[in-house]
Amino acid sequence: MNYRLILQFLGSLLQFEGAFLLLPFLVGLYYHESQAKYLLLIAAAAASIGTLMRIIKPKSKKLHPKEGFIVTALTWLLMSLTGAMPFFISGEIPNFTDAVFETASGFTTTGASILTDIEGMAKCMLFWRSFTHWIGGMGVLVFMLIFLKSTADEMNLMKAESPGPSVDKLVPRVRTTAFILYAMYTGITIVSIVSLYLAGMPFFDSVCISFGSAGTGGFGVRSDSCASYSALCQVIITISIIMFGCNFKIYYLIISKKFKDLLKCEEVIWYLIIFGLAVAVVCLNIVNEVSSIGEGVRTSAFQVASIMTTTGYATVDFNNWNTLARAVMVLIMFIGACAGSTGGGIKVSRWMLYFKQIKREISKYTHPRSVTKIRLDGNVVDEDTIRGANVFLMAYACVFITSFMIICLENRDLVTTFTSVAATINNIGPGLGDVGPTGGFSTFSILSKWVFIFDMIAGRLELFPVLIMFAPSTWKKK
Repeated sequence: MNYRLILQFLGSLLQFEGAFLLLPFLVGLYYHESQAKYLLLIAAAAASIGTLMRIIKPKSKKLHPKEGFIVTALTWLLMSLTGAMPFFISGEIPNFTDAVFETASGFTTTGASILTDIEGMAKCMLFWRSFTHWIGGMGVLVFMLIFLKSTADEMNLMKAESPGPSVDKLVPRVRTTAFILYAMYTGITIVSIVSLYLAGMPFFDSVCISFGSAGTGGFGVRSDSCASYSALCQVIITISIIMFGCNFKIYYLIISKKFKDLLKCEEVIWYLIIFGLAVAVVCLNIVNEVSSIGEGVRTSAFQVASIMTTTGYATVDFNNWNTLARAVMVLIMFIGACAGSTGGGIKVSRWMLYFKQIKREISKYTHPRSVTKIRLDGNVVDEDTIRGANVFLMAYACVFITSFMIICLENRDLVTTFTSVAATINNIGPGLGDVGPTGGFSTFSILSKWVFIFDMIAGRLELFPVLIMFAPSTWKKK
Protein backbone atom coordinates (compact mmCIF):
# COMPACT_ATOMS: atom_id res chain seq x y z
CA MET A 1 0.00 0.00 0.00
CA ASN A 2 1.49 3.34 -1.06
CA TYR A 3 0.47 5.34 2.03
CA ARG A 4 2.50 8.39 1.09
CA LEU A 5 0.80 8.67 -2.27
CA ILE A 6 -2.62 8.31 -0.61
CA LEU A 7 -1.65 11.04 1.87
CA GLN A 8 -0.58 13.30 -1.00
CA PHE A 9 -3.90 12.88 -2.78
CA LEU A 10 -5.81 13.62 0.43
CA GLY A 11 -3.66 16.69 0.95
CA SER A 12 -4.56 17.89 -2.54
CA LEU A 13 -8.22 17.30 -1.72
CA LEU A 14 -8.03 19.53 1.36
CA GLN A 15 -6.36 22.25 -0.68
CA PHE A 16 -9.14 22.09 -3.27
CA GLU A 17 -11.84 22.05 -0.61
CA GLY A 18 -10.26 25.08 1.01
CA ALA A 19 -10.49 26.85 -2.35
CA PHE A 20 -14.12 25.76 -2.79
CA LEU A 21 -15.02 27.27 0.61
CA LEU A 22 -13.90 30.71 -0.54
CA LEU A 23 -16.90 31.02 -2.87
CA PRO A 24 -19.57 30.80 -0.11
CA PHE A 25 -17.29 33.05 1.98
CA LEU A 26 -17.59 35.73 -0.72
CA VAL A 27 -21.37 35.21 -0.71
CA GLY A 28 -21.34 35.84 3.03
CA LEU A 29 -19.36 39.04 2.55
CA TYR A 30 -21.86 40.22 -0.07
CA TYR A 31 -24.79 39.69 2.30
CA HIS A 32 -22.81 41.03 5.32
CA GLU A 33 -23.26 37.80 7.29
CA SER A 34 -21.16 37.07 10.37
CA GLN A 35 -21.16 33.34 9.55
CA ALA A 36 -18.81 34.03 6.64
CA LYS A 37 -15.80 34.11 8.98
CA TYR A 38 -16.28 30.45 9.82
CA LEU A 39 -16.09 29.52 6.14
CA LEU A 40 -12.82 31.44 5.83
CA LEU A 41 -11.45 29.83 8.98
CA ILE A 42 -12.14 26.29 7.75
CA ALA A 43 -10.85 27.19 4.27
CA ALA A 44 -7.55 28.36 5.74
CA ALA A 45 -7.29 25.32 8.04
CA ALA A 46 -8.06 22.87 5.22
CA ALA A 47 -5.55 24.48 2.85
CA SER A 48 -2.84 24.58 5.54
CA ILE A 49 -3.30 20.97 6.64
CA GLY A 50 -3.44 19.89 3.00
CA THR A 51 -0.15 21.64 2.28
CA LEU A 52 1.51 19.93 5.26
CA MET A 53 0.21 16.54 4.09
CA ARG A 54 1.85 17.08 0.71
CA ILE A 55 5.30 17.79 2.12
CA ILE A 56 6.24 14.11 2.38
CA LYS A 57 6.81 12.92 -1.18
CA PRO A 58 5.95 9.33 -2.15
CA LYS A 59 8.79 7.07 -3.28
CA SER A 60 6.60 5.78 -6.09
CA LYS A 61 3.77 7.50 -7.94
CA LYS A 62 2.35 4.18 -9.13
CA LEU A 63 -1.35 4.09 -8.25
CA HIS A 64 -2.75 0.56 -8.30
CA PRO A 65 -6.51 -0.08 -8.66
CA LYS A 66 -6.77 -0.99 -4.98
CA GLU A 67 -5.17 2.28 -3.95
CA GLY A 68 -7.42 4.15 -6.38
CA PHE A 69 -10.45 2.76 -4.55
CA ILE A 70 -8.97 3.64 -1.14
CA VAL A 71 -8.12 7.20 -2.23
CA THR A 72 -11.66 7.65 -3.56
CA ALA A 73 -13.40 6.36 -0.43
CA LEU A 74 -11.18 8.36 1.95
CA THR A 75 -11.57 11.45 -0.24
CA TRP A 76 -15.36 11.43 0.08
CA LEU A 77 -15.25 10.72 3.82
CA LEU A 78 -12.69 13.46 4.49
CA MET A 79 -14.54 15.85 2.20
CA SER A 80 -17.77 15.31 4.17
CA LEU A 81 -16.11 15.70 7.57
CA THR A 82 -14.26 18.87 6.55
CA GLY A 83 -17.26 20.36 4.76
CA ALA A 84 -19.39 19.83 7.86
CA MET A 85 -17.18 22.00 10.06
CA PRO A 86 -18.56 25.42 8.94
CA PHE A 87 -22.09 24.28 9.79
CA PHE A 88 -20.96 22.90 13.15
CA ILE A 89 -18.67 25.63 14.49
CA SER A 90 -20.99 28.42 13.34
CA GLY A 91 -23.89 26.85 15.21
CA GLU A 92 -26.04 26.66 12.07
CA ILE A 93 -26.19 22.89 12.68
CA PRO A 94 -25.04 22.53 16.30
CA ASN A 95 -25.03 18.72 16.36
CA PHE A 96 -21.89 17.21 14.79
CA THR A 97 -23.62 14.09 13.47
CA ASP A 98 -26.33 16.21 11.88
CA ALA A 99 -23.70 18.47 10.30
CA VAL A 100 -21.88 15.49 8.79
CA PHE A 101 -25.19 14.00 7.65
CA GLU A 102 -26.19 17.22 5.88
CA THR A 103 -22.78 17.62 4.26
CA ALA A 104 -22.47 13.99 3.17
CA SER A 105 -25.98 14.29 1.76
CA GLY A 106 -24.83 17.34 -0.16
CA PHE A 107 -21.59 15.96 -1.60
CA THR A 108 -23.18 12.63 -2.51
CA THR A 109 -26.02 14.57 -4.19
CA THR A 110 -28.58 12.79 -2.02
CA GLY A 111 -30.54 15.76 -0.74
CA ALA A 112 -31.80 14.06 2.43
CA SER A 113 -31.95 16.68 5.17
CA ILE A 114 -32.18 17.05 8.93
CA LEU A 115 -33.05 20.76 8.70
CA THR A 116 -36.48 21.96 9.78
CA ASP A 117 -36.04 25.71 9.21
CA ILE A 118 -34.19 26.16 5.92
CA GLU A 119 -35.08 29.84 5.50
CA GLY A 120 -33.57 30.54 8.92
CA MET A 121 -30.05 29.69 7.74
CA ALA A 122 -27.55 32.30 6.58
CA LYS A 123 -27.37 32.64 2.81
CA CYS A 124 -23.65 31.82 2.74
CA MET A 125 -24.38 28.53 4.51
CA LEU A 126 -27.29 27.79 2.17
CA PHE A 127 -24.98 28.51 -0.75
CA TRP A 128 -22.30 26.13 0.62
CA ARG A 129 -24.99 23.51 1.22
CA SER A 130 -26.12 23.71 -2.44
CA PHE A 131 -22.58 24.12 -3.78
CA THR A 132 -21.68 20.72 -2.29
CA HIS A 133 -24.16 19.24 -4.78
CA TRP A 134 -22.37 20.81 -7.71
CA ILE A 135 -18.95 19.72 -6.45
CA GLY A 136 -20.07 16.15 -5.85
CA GLY A 137 -22.18 15.80 -8.98
CA MET A 138 -19.43 15.18 -11.51
CA GLY A 139 -16.94 14.09 -8.87
CA VAL A 140 -14.27 16.01 -7.00
CA LEU A 141 -11.48 13.66 -8.11
CA VAL A 142 -12.51 14.10 -11.74
CA PHE A 143 -12.21 17.85 -11.13
CA MET A 144 -8.80 17.44 -9.49
CA LEU A 145 -7.51 15.46 -12.47
CA ILE A 146 -7.84 18.60 -14.59
CA PHE A 147 -5.23 20.38 -12.47
CA LEU A 148 -2.99 17.64 -11.05
CA LYS A 149 0.05 16.41 -12.91
CA SER A 150 -0.94 13.58 -15.25
CA THR A 151 0.03 10.01 -14.37
CA ALA A 152 -0.39 6.74 -16.21
CA ASP A 153 -2.70 5.44 -13.49
CA GLU A 154 -5.18 8.31 -13.20
CA MET A 155 -7.88 6.21 -14.92
CA ASN A 156 -8.03 4.14 -11.70
CA LEU A 157 -9.36 7.24 -9.90
CA MET A 158 -11.93 8.02 -12.58
CA LYS A 159 -13.17 4.42 -12.60
CA ALA A 160 -13.49 4.39 -8.81
CA GLU A 161 -15.47 7.64 -8.66
CA SER A 162 -17.55 7.67 -11.86
CA PRO A 163 -20.93 5.92 -11.80
CA GLY A 164 -21.88 3.05 -14.09
CA PRO A 165 -20.90 -0.53 -14.94
CA SER A 166 -18.03 0.72 -17.12
CA VAL A 167 -16.21 4.00 -17.64
CA ASP A 168 -15.02 5.14 -21.07
CA LYS A 169 -12.72 7.99 -21.94
CA LEU A 170 -14.18 10.52 -24.39
CA VAL A 171 -10.68 11.14 -25.74
CA PRO A 172 -7.40 9.21 -25.27
CA ARG A 173 -6.12 11.37 -22.39
CA VAL A 174 -7.93 11.11 -19.05
CA ARG A 175 -7.05 14.69 -18.13
CA THR A 176 -8.62 15.98 -21.35
CA THR A 177 -11.69 13.81 -20.75
CA ALA A 178 -12.07 15.32 -17.27
CA PHE A 179 -11.76 18.83 -18.73
CA ILE A 180 -14.40 18.13 -21.41
CA LEU A 181 -16.80 16.66 -18.84
CA TYR A 182 -16.49 19.66 -16.54
CA ALA A 183 -16.75 22.11 -19.44
CA MET A 184 -20.08 20.55 -20.48
CA TYR A 185 -21.20 20.30 -16.85
CA THR A 186 -20.41 23.96 -16.20
CA GLY A 187 -21.97 25.09 -19.47
CA ILE A 188 -25.32 23.38 -18.86
CA THR A 189 -25.32 24.70 -15.27
CA ILE A 190 -24.87 28.27 -16.48
CA VAL A 191 -27.69 27.82 -19.02
CA SER A 192 -29.92 26.58 -16.20
CA ILE A 193 -29.06 29.55 -13.96
CA VAL A 194 -29.75 32.09 -16.71
CA SER A 195 -32.98 30.37 -17.77
CA LEU A 196 -34.38 30.30 -14.23
CA TYR A 197 -33.41 33.92 -13.62
CA LEU A 198 -35.06 35.06 -16.86
CA ALA A 199 -38.16 33.04 -15.87
CA GLY A 200 -38.54 35.18 -12.75
CA MET A 201 -36.68 33.20 -10.07
CA PRO A 202 -34.50 35.29 -7.70
CA PHE A 203 -30.83 35.10 -8.73
CA PHE A 204 -29.66 33.51 -5.48
CA ASP A 205 -32.36 30.85 -5.78
CA SER A 206 -31.51 30.33 -9.46
CA VAL A 207 -27.88 29.55 -8.61
CA CYS A 208 -28.66 27.23 -5.71
CA ILE A 209 -31.45 25.37 -7.51
CA SER A 210 -29.24 24.98 -10.59
CA PHE A 211 -26.45 23.55 -8.43
CA GLY A 212 -28.96 21.01 -7.11
CA SER A 213 -30.25 20.25 -10.61
CA ALA A 214 -26.74 19.85 -12.02
CA GLY A 215 -25.63 17.49 -9.28
CA THR A 216 -29.09 15.86 -9.22
CA GLY A 217 -29.01 16.64 -5.52
CA GLY A 218 -32.17 18.25 -4.22
CA PHE A 219 -31.24 20.82 -1.58
CA GLY A 220 -33.52 23.80 -1.99
CA VAL A 221 -33.48 27.19 -0.29
CA ARG A 222 -37.13 27.10 0.70
CA SER A 223 -38.93 24.73 3.06
CA ASP A 224 -41.43 23.78 0.34
CA SER A 225 -38.59 22.78 -2.03
CA CYS A 226 -39.81 23.99 -5.47
CA ALA A 227 -43.56 24.20 -4.85
CA SER A 228 -43.71 28.00 -4.61
CA TYR A 229 -41.87 28.68 -7.86
CA SER A 230 -43.81 29.48 -11.04
CA ALA A 231 -44.97 26.80 -13.48
CA LEU A 232 -42.37 27.99 -16.01
CA CYS A 233 -39.57 27.64 -13.47
CA GLN A 234 -40.77 24.12 -12.61
CA VAL A 235 -40.71 23.18 -16.31
CA ILE A 236 -37.14 24.51 -16.66
CA ILE A 237 -36.04 22.56 -13.58
CA THR A 238 -37.66 19.41 -14.98
CA ILE A 239 -35.79 19.76 -18.28
CA SER A 240 -32.53 20.47 -16.44
CA ILE A 241 -32.65 17.42 -14.22
CA ILE A 242 -33.61 15.17 -17.14
CA MET A 243 -30.58 16.48 -19.04
CA PHE A 244 -28.24 15.94 -16.12
CA GLY A 245 -29.62 12.40 -15.71
CA CYS A 246 -28.43 11.53 -19.25
CA ASN A 247 -25.04 10.05 -20.02
CA PHE A 248 -22.77 13.01 -20.77
CA LYS A 249 -21.39 11.09 -23.72
CA ILE A 250 -24.40 12.20 -25.78
CA TYR A 251 -23.50 15.87 -25.29
CA TYR A 252 -19.97 15.14 -26.46
CA LEU A 253 -21.40 13.42 -29.55
CA ILE A 254 -23.59 16.47 -30.21
CA ILE A 255 -20.64 18.85 -29.83
CA SER A 256 -18.57 16.60 -32.09
CA LYS A 257 -21.45 16.56 -34.62
CA LYS A 258 -21.61 12.75 -34.52
CA PHE A 259 -25.39 12.76 -34.77
CA LYS A 260 -25.66 9.24 -36.23
CA ASP A 261 -24.00 7.82 -33.13
CA LEU A 262 -26.80 9.28 -30.97
CA LEU A 263 -29.14 6.57 -32.26
CA LYS A 264 -26.76 3.94 -30.82
CA CYS A 265 -27.14 5.29 -27.27
CA GLU A 266 -29.54 2.57 -26.09
CA GLU A 267 -29.36 3.54 -22.45
CA VAL A 268 -30.46 7.14 -23.06
CA ILE A 269 -33.29 5.95 -25.32
CA TRP A 270 -34.57 3.52 -22.68
CA TYR A 271 -34.06 6.14 -19.97
CA LEU A 272 -36.41 8.47 -21.82
CA ILE A 273 -38.88 5.66 -22.57
CA ILE A 274 -39.04 4.63 -18.89
CA PHE A 275 -39.43 8.28 -17.91
CA GLY A 276 -42.31 8.74 -20.39
CA LEU A 277 -44.11 5.59 -19.26
CA ALA A 278 -43.77 6.51 -15.59
CA VAL A 279 -45.10 10.02 -16.24
CA ALA A 280 -48.09 8.59 -18.13
CA VAL A 281 -48.99 6.14 -15.35
CA VAL A 282 -48.62 8.72 -12.58
CA CYS A 283 -50.53 11.36 -14.53
CA LEU A 284 -53.46 9.01 -15.13
CA ASN A 285 -53.56 8.23 -11.43
CA ILE A 286 -53.49 11.81 -10.14
CA VAL A 287 -55.63 13.41 -12.84
CA ASN A 288 -58.55 13.74 -10.41
CA GLU A 289 -56.36 15.52 -7.86
CA VAL A 290 -55.26 18.40 -10.12
CA SER A 291 -57.12 21.28 -11.73
CA SER A 292 -56.19 20.48 -15.35
CA ILE A 293 -54.48 17.94 -17.58
CA GLY A 294 -51.63 20.38 -18.12
CA GLU A 295 -51.00 20.66 -14.40
CA GLY A 296 -51.18 16.87 -14.09
CA VAL A 297 -48.56 16.38 -16.80
CA ARG A 298 -46.29 19.09 -15.35
CA THR A 299 -46.58 17.74 -11.80
CA SER A 300 -46.07 14.11 -12.88
CA ALA A 301 -43.10 14.96 -15.10
CA PHE A 302 -41.44 17.00 -12.36
CA GLN A 303 -41.81 14.34 -9.66
CA VAL A 304 -40.88 11.40 -11.89
CA ALA A 305 -37.84 13.23 -13.27
CA SER A 306 -36.80 14.30 -9.77
CA ILE A 307 -36.99 10.79 -8.30
CA MET A 308 -35.71 8.84 -11.32
CA THR A 309 -32.66 11.08 -11.66
CA THR A 310 -32.32 10.90 -7.86
CA THR A 311 -32.54 14.70 -7.58
CA GLY A 312 -35.17 14.87 -4.86
CA TYR A 313 -36.87 18.21 -5.51
CA ALA A 314 -40.63 18.28 -4.97
CA THR A 315 -43.58 20.45 -5.94
CA VAL A 316 -46.23 18.32 -4.21
CA ASP A 317 -46.36 15.80 -1.38
CA PHE A 318 -46.51 12.54 -3.36
CA ASN A 319 -47.01 10.80 -0.02
CA ASN A 320 -50.69 11.59 -0.55
CA TRP A 321 -50.96 9.96 -3.99
CA ASN A 322 -52.77 6.66 -4.47
CA THR A 323 -51.01 3.32 -4.12
CA LEU A 324 -50.15 2.76 -7.80
CA ALA A 325 -48.65 6.24 -8.24
CA ARG A 326 -46.54 5.83 -5.09
CA ALA A 327 -45.50 2.34 -6.21
CA VAL A 328 -44.20 3.82 -9.47
CA MET A 329 -42.18 6.36 -7.48
CA VAL A 330 -40.61 3.60 -5.38
CA LEU A 331 -39.86 1.53 -8.49
CA ILE A 332 -38.02 4.32 -10.28
CA MET A 333 -35.98 4.92 -7.11
CA PHE A 334 -34.24 1.65 -7.88
CA ILE A 335 -33.92 2.23 -11.61
CA GLY A 336 -32.04 5.50 -11.37
CA ALA A 337 -30.47 7.60 -14.09
CA CYS A 338 -27.92 6.79 -16.81
CA ALA A 339 -24.35 5.70 -16.25
CA GLY A 340 -21.97 8.57 -16.89
CA SER A 341 -24.49 11.08 -15.53
CA THR A 342 -24.65 12.89 -12.20
CA GLY A 343 -27.65 10.75 -11.15
CA GLY A 344 -27.66 7.87 -8.69
CA GLY A 345 -29.54 4.59 -8.40
CA ILE A 346 -28.64 1.22 -9.88
CA LYS A 347 -28.55 2.81 -13.37
CA VAL A 348 -30.55 2.08 -16.52
CA SER A 349 -27.56 0.42 -18.21
CA ARG A 350 -27.29 -2.22 -15.48
CA TRP A 351 -30.98 -3.04 -15.74
CA MET A 352 -30.51 -3.39 -19.49
CA LEU A 353 -27.68 -5.85 -18.89
CA TYR A 354 -29.79 -7.84 -16.43
CA PHE A 355 -32.72 -8.14 -18.85
CA LYS A 356 -30.41 -9.01 -21.74
CA GLN A 357 -28.88 -11.76 -19.62
CA ILE A 358 -32.34 -13.15 -18.93
CA LYS A 359 -33.07 -13.08 -22.66
CA ARG A 360 -29.77 -14.86 -23.36
CA GLU A 361 -30.50 -17.57 -20.80
CA ILE A 362 -33.95 -18.19 -22.28
CA SER A 363 -32.35 -18.40 -25.70
CA LYS A 364 -29.86 -21.00 -24.43
CA TYR A 365 -32.69 -23.18 -23.16
CA THR A 366 -34.40 -23.16 -26.54
CA HIS A 367 -31.17 -23.22 -28.59
CA PRO A 368 -28.51 -24.93 -26.43
CA ARG A 369 -25.75 -24.70 -29.04
CA SER A 370 -26.24 -21.03 -29.85
CA VAL A 371 -23.61 -18.47 -28.86
CA THR A 372 -25.19 -15.11 -28.09
CA LYS A 373 -23.23 -12.00 -27.30
CA ILE A 374 -24.74 -9.25 -25.18
CA ARG A 375 -24.48 -5.85 -26.83
CA LEU A 376 -24.94 -2.38 -25.43
CA ASP A 377 -24.90 0.68 -27.65
CA GLY A 378 -23.99 -1.63 -30.52
CA ASN A 379 -20.82 -2.87 -28.81
CA VAL A 380 -20.22 -6.34 -27.37
CA VAL A 381 -20.17 -6.24 -23.57
CA ASP A 382 -17.22 -8.23 -22.18
CA GLU A 383 -17.85 -10.87 -19.54
CA ASP A 384 -15.92 -8.92 -16.88
CA THR A 385 -18.38 -6.04 -17.17
CA ILE A 386 -21.34 -8.44 -16.96
CA ARG A 387 -19.82 -10.18 -13.95
CA GLY A 388 -19.18 -6.80 -12.32
CA ALA A 389 -22.81 -5.77 -12.84
CA ASN A 390 -24.03 -9.03 -11.28
CA VAL A 391 -21.71 -8.77 -8.29
CA PHE A 392 -22.77 -5.14 -7.81
CA LEU A 393 -26.41 -6.22 -7.51
CA MET A 394 -25.53 -8.83 -4.88
CA ALA A 395 -23.42 -6.35 -2.91
CA TYR A 396 -26.19 -3.77 -3.23
CA ALA A 397 -28.73 -6.26 -1.82
CA CYS A 398 -26.44 -7.15 1.10
CA VAL A 399 -25.79 -3.51 2.06
CA PHE A 400 -29.47 -2.61 1.63
CA ILE A 401 -30.71 -5.50 3.79
CA THR A 402 -28.10 -4.88 6.51
CA SER A 403 -28.95 -1.17 6.65
CA PHE A 404 -32.68 -1.93 6.61
CA MET A 405 -32.39 -4.32 9.57
CA ILE A 406 -30.42 -1.75 11.61
CA ILE A 407 -32.96 1.01 10.90
CA CYS A 408 -35.73 -1.43 11.89
CA LEU A 409 -34.40 -1.17 15.46
CA GLU A 410 -36.14 2.22 15.66
CA ASN A 411 -39.49 0.43 15.31
CA ARG A 412 -40.89 2.89 12.77
CA ASP A 413 -43.49 1.94 10.17
CA LEU A 414 -42.31 -0.31 7.34
CA VAL A 415 -42.83 2.26 4.57
CA THR A 416 -40.69 4.88 6.33
CA THR A 417 -37.97 2.37 7.20
CA PHE A 418 -37.76 0.82 3.73
CA THR A 419 -37.85 4.04 1.75
CA SER A 420 -35.42 5.85 4.09
CA VAL A 421 -32.77 3.28 3.17
CA ALA A 422 -33.78 3.35 -0.49
CA ALA A 423 -33.61 7.15 -0.52
CA THR A 424 -30.10 7.27 0.95
CA ILE A 425 -28.37 4.35 -0.76
CA ASN A 426 -29.79 5.48 -4.12
CA ASN A 427 -28.88 9.13 -3.35
CA ILE A 428 -32.46 10.32 -3.85
CA GLY A 429 -33.35 12.35 -0.75
CA PRO A 430 -37.04 12.05 0.02
CA GLY A 431 -38.81 8.74 0.44
CA LEU A 432 -42.30 7.97 1.72
CA GLY A 433 -43.90 8.11 5.15
CA ASP A 434 -41.99 10.20 7.71
CA VAL A 435 -39.19 10.85 5.18
CA GLY A 436 -41.51 12.07 2.43
CA PRO A 437 -41.21 15.46 0.69
CA THR A 438 -42.64 17.28 3.70
CA GLY A 439 -40.75 15.18 6.26
CA GLY A 440 -37.06 14.63 6.95
CA PHE A 441 -34.41 12.65 8.78
CA SER A 442 -34.02 14.84 11.87
CA THR A 443 -35.85 12.49 14.24
CA PHE A 444 -33.71 9.42 13.55
CA SER A 445 -31.19 8.24 16.15
CA ILE A 446 -27.45 8.93 15.91
CA LEU A 447 -26.82 5.30 14.97
CA SER A 448 -29.35 5.45 12.13
CA LYS A 449 -27.90 8.72 10.84
CA TRP A 450 -24.40 7.20 10.61
CA VAL A 451 -25.87 4.21 8.78
CA PHE A 452 -27.46 6.66 6.35
CA ILE A 453 -24.15 8.53 5.99
CA PHE A 454 -22.47 5.24 5.11
CA ASP A 455 -25.24 4.39 2.65
CA MET A 456 -25.04 7.78 0.96
CA ILE A 457 -21.28 7.63 0.43
CA ALA A 458 -21.33 3.94 -0.52
CA GLY A 459 -24.22 4.52 -2.91
CA ARG A 460 -22.52 7.49 -4.58
CA LEU A 461 -19.31 5.50 -5.09
CA GLU A 462 -21.25 2.36 -6.10
CA LEU A 463 -20.27 0.37 -3.02
CA PHE A 464 -16.91 -1.21 -3.77
CA PRO A 465 -14.53 1.70 -2.98
CA VAL A 466 -16.13 1.81 0.48
CA LEU A 467 -16.45 -1.95 0.97
CA ILE A 468 -12.79 -2.49 0.06
CA MET A 469 -11.82 -0.39 3.08
CA PHE A 470 -13.34 -3.05 5.38
CA ALA A 471 -11.37 -5.92 3.85
CA PRO A 472 -8.38 -6.84 6.12
CA SER A 473 -6.30 -7.82 3.09
CA THR A 474 -6.52 -4.26 1.78
CA TRP A 475 -4.26 -2.91 4.49
CA LYS A 476 -1.71 -5.72 4.57
CA LYS A 477 1.74 -4.92 3.31
CA LYS A 478 2.97 -7.12 0.46
